[in-house]
Amino acid sequence: MTVRDTLLIALFAFVGAAAAGLVGAGALWLLRRRSFVASLTVVAAVAVTAMMAGTLAVAQAMFLSGHDLSVVTTVVAMAAVVSLVTALLLGRWVVARSRELTRAARSFGDGGAFTAPDGPTTAELDAISRELAATSARLAESRDRERALETSRRELVAWISHDLRTPLAGLRAMSEALEDGVAADPARYLRQIRTEVERLNDMVGDLFELSRIHAGALALSPSRMSVYDLVGDALAGADPLAREHGVRLVGDRVEPLPVEVDGKEMSRVLGNLLVNAIRRTPADGTVAVAAERSPAGVVVSVTDGCGGIPEEDLHRVFDTGWRGTHARTPPAGAGLGLAIVRGIVEAHQGRASVRNIPGGCRFEVTLPSAP
Repeated sequence: MTVRDTLLIALFAFVGAAAAGLVGAGALWLLRRRSFVASLTVVAAVAVTAMMAGTLAVAQAMFLSGHDLSVVTTVVAMAAVVSLVTALLLGRWVVARSRELTRAARSFGDGGAFTAPDGPTTAELDAISRELAATSARLAESRDRERALETSRRELVAWISHDLRTPLAGLRAMSEALEDGVAADPARYLRQIRTEVERLNDMVGDLFELSRIHAGALALSPSRMSVYDLVGDALAGADPLAREHGVRLVGDRVEPLPVEVDGKEMSRVLGNLLVNAIRRTPADGTVAVAAERSPAGVVVSVTDGCGGIPEEDLHRVFDTGWRGTHARTPPAGAGLGLAIVRGIVEAHQGRASVRNIPGGCRFEVTLPSAP
C-alpha cells in the first residue's frame, strides 16, 4: 500500500469520525444539565460511532466486498454494545456514590456531623468527601463558639441587670429620703450617691470598651515606652485600693524592657489585673508584679493570693461576664475586667493567660518585644 493510499484511508476515517464527534458534541450540549450517566453514555456512544463511521467510510472507499463489510460491521456493533453497557454500569455506580455523598452532606448541613460514605469511590469524590469533612469540623467549631458566646451574653445580661438593680435601688431610696427630709446625715447620703454614680459610670465605661473590642473598633496609638514605667504607674494607681484591703504590692522584679503599645490601653490592662488581684487576695496577703523577657516577647505577670481557681474554670476566666463562684465575685464587678484585658492584649498582637500557683493565681500578659 502506497503512502497515498494511507493518507486517503486516514482522511476518510477522520471525516467519518469527525462527523460522529460533532453529533456527539451537540448531544452533550443538550444533555449538559442531565445525569452523569447520560453524558457518559453519550461519550461511549461517540467513541464507538466514530470508529464505526470511520471504518465504514474507509470500507466504502476501498470497495470492500459485502461479506467483509458485514464482518467489520458486526465486530464494531459488538464493541458498541460492550462499551455502552460498561458506560452505563460505571455511570450508575458513580451516580450512586454521588447520591450517598449528597445525603451525607445534607446531614451536617442540618446541624449534624459529616460522615463519609463507606465503600470505594473515585478520587474526585474522595477529595470532595475530605473537604466536606473539614468543612463539617469547622462548622462544628463555629457552632460551639456561637453557643459559648450566646451563653456568655445571657450570663452578662443577667449579671449586669443584677448589678444595675442594686445601686439603682439604693440611689432611689437615698434620693427619696433626702427629698422627704428624713435623712439623718444628708452629707453622708450625698457621698454615698456619688460613690454609686461613679460605680455605675465605671460599669458603663467597661461595657462601652468591651463593645468597641468586640466590634473591632478599638483604635490603638502605639508608642515606644518602657514596661518599667507602665508597671510603676499601675502600682501607684492601685496603691490606695491595696491599702484599703490591707494587701501588700510588690514590684521589685520589673525589668526596664522596651515595648510598643498604647500607653492608655495598656495601663487599663495592668489596672484591671491589679484590681482583680487585690480584691481576691485576703488581708495581709501579697500581690506581686513582674516583667521579664522570654522567647515569646515581654511577659508581665500579676500574682495574687486568691487560693486558686478550679481547673474546670480556668479556660473561662477571660470570658465576658464570667465571675466564678460567689466567694470570688467582687462586690462591684460585672465580670468585664478580664474580658477587656484579653481584648486589649490581643489587639496588641499579644496573649493573656492564667494558671494556678501554690496559694493563688498568676496572670500573664505576653507582648511583642519592641525592635
